[in-house]
Amino acid sequence: MPRGEKRRDQISAVAEGVFLERGYAETTMQVIAERAGASKETLYRHFGCKEALFSEVVRRRSALMMGGEEGELSGSPKQVLLDLALNLLNFLGGADSICLYRVVVAESPREPELGRIFYAQGPGRVIARLSGYLSQAAERGELRVGDPDLAARLFIGAVIAHHQILRLVVKAAFTEAELLAHATEAVSLFMARYGP
Repeated sequence: MPRGEKRRDQISAVAEGVFLERGYAETTMQVIAERAGASKETLYRHFGCKEALFSEVVRRRSALMMGGEEGELSGSPKQVLLDLALNLLNFLGGADSICLYRVVVAESPREPELGRIFYAQGPGRVIARLSGYLSQAAERGELRVGDPDLAARLFIGAVIAHHQILRLVVKAAFTEAELLAHATEAVSLFMARYGP
């Protein structure tokens, strides 16, 4: 990894911690620079502004949600969907994930751009990648999907809605067996509707 890219990743990781600790509104580029051991000029050179830095934080988290891969999804529909479902559920289980979500929900009314950035780089990005995969799987005859975007949104909703609500308001914890059972059932429902 080139030195500049490595430094950018380091700054992004530090910024994530500051956003989680202080919220978006109370986070400044100066505070991030101090914590990262960098100058504000370095931050602005890499990211341009606080919004772009926040966007990078969310983009990195969405890559984790997808299993850390940026390329095309590949494999059989059942396996791709199961892997994605488990990644999403495990991702939601992290305290930082729920904390970041709370920051965005709390501050979006005052900072509408924050919500747009979060959706575009997080859920929107995941849905777009899944939609692209579903479209290709339909072309190969592996699925019957007329509207890949709708199918992707429905699948993501089926996987995370219940768990996200519980983790937001109850701090519920789930066993691996419970997560696997939930993910498997979501895939079965999807395949019953969209399978070949």
